[in-house]
Amino acid sequence: MKKIKITQVKSAIDRPESQKLTLQALGLRKMNASREVEATPQILGMVRKVEHLLKVEEA
Repeated sequence: MKKIKITQVKSAIDRPESQKLTLQALGLRKMNASREVEATPQILGMVRKVEHLLKVEEA
């Protein structure tokens, strides 16, 4: 399966609780935190929900 690298580039402060929980589910706890994850439909849906806070790259 294809992997993507996600990096949090904007803060979750003043965001709805659902967006904060989505970032936590993706494993992003702090600004500039990065993770490599499998590009499953579930992960891509979560990324789409908070894409305005993330930078997404192919790994």
